[in-house]
Amino acid sequence: MSKMRTEDLIERLAADARPVHCLKSPFRRTAVWLAWSLPWVAAIVFTMGLRPDLAARLSDARWMIEEIAALATGLMAAMAAFCAGVPGRPRWEHFVPLVPLAIWLGALGQGCIQDWMHLGRAGLVLYADWQCLPGIVMIGFGPAVAMAVMILRGSPITPMTTTALGALAAGGLATAALRLFHQEDGSLMVLVWQSGTVFGLTLIAGLLGKTILRWRLPSMP
Repeated sequence: MSKMRTEDLIERLAADARPVHCLKSPFRRTAVWLAWSLPWVAAIVFTMGLRPDLAARLSDARWMIEEIAALATGLMAAMAAFCAGVPGRPRWEHFVPLVPLAIWLGALGQGCIQDWMHLGRAGLVLYADWQCLPGIVMIGFGPAVAMAVMILRGSPITPMTTTALGALAAGGLATAALRLFHQEDGSLMVLVWQSGTVFGLTLIAGLLGKTILRWRLPSMP
């Protein structure tokens, strides 16, 4: 079998090469992802109906902090996921979502302490809330699909990190939307059932990262 010359290989690769389109900046891709996701989220919230005490909740400072922090976690995670698919970007960008995530968990933890101080042991009773898991999955499905389509256009250099951040983005957005119609506001309940569901889905997505994001090698003639 004769060996292929380097010049011949280069010519063959150049002949089969397709035009390369640069990805938009992570900020702009996050804006596009949000634009795709919001109609889905709004449709589900509209279908379920806003909670009757929403006006009172909007005047509750701690509730608003939890909502804003959950939403910020989703947005920062989306931007970090898009950064993770671009070679050469700094690794510290992957950890930016930890800032709003810490605020979110801190607000929920403070709520648990306040419930315990005001209600005693009754404030820390944990009940089953099986509506959280299907609710978050249902709301997060649209954003997750949009995220999957968009991150597949990047480079799978950190597949587990990218898919985990993508799932966290969809989960953060879904949790913020869920609380607009789901009236369970006990801090421990939210921490365990809602945040726990988001973290569980994030872990599963991260473990499946190498399966979802793989290098696509061109076939040689």
